[in-house]
Amino acid sequence: MAGPRIACIGVIGKADNPLHISLFPPYSDATIEFSFLLNSCLDIFEIRRKQTSIDQDLGLLQAIDERLAAYGWLTTTGVKFLVIVDLFGEETTSTRLAGPAVSGLRDADLKTAFRALQTAYIQLLQNPFYSPDLHTPALGTVDGACQPISNPKFIADVKRIGETWAPGATL
Repeated sequence: MAGPRIACIGVIGKADNPLHISLFPPYSDATIEFSFLLNSCLDIFEIRRKQTSIDQDLGLLQAIDERLAAYGWLTTTGVKFLVIVDLFGEETTSTRLAGPAVSGLRDADLKTAFRALQTAYIQLLQNPFYSPDLHTPALGTVDGACQPISNPKFIADVKRIGETWAPGATL
């Protein structure tokens, strides 16, 4: 029986600029749709950030529909991690006939994924060849152009987290 799976992981800079977006099957070709979904979470992020204490886990940001739900985590530097979960997971004909496999995803189920993402991001920042300034919109530029994160180790870590996460799993 299928269970909840990560559909998308987004890393958003403190200036609300996208630093990295990873999509996972069967959503690998839905870049525009998930970019919109991630962007729509930023206002909720800001409201929730003002209402919560020091805890970085902002929990469920929004249920997008009966299948997708967005969860958020805020780093102390203002970088945002967003995880969109497909609550049904991969469906086969037999699971579709049996109904959805949702067993009630709790906010705490995603803490391991967020902590693993934070660890990967901290390791990226500790890399002497990584320059975070290249990924921040330049002040005074017309388009505020900045580069997405292209570090292969970070990208591989995000991919591993997205592919191996399951409720209750350790990463």
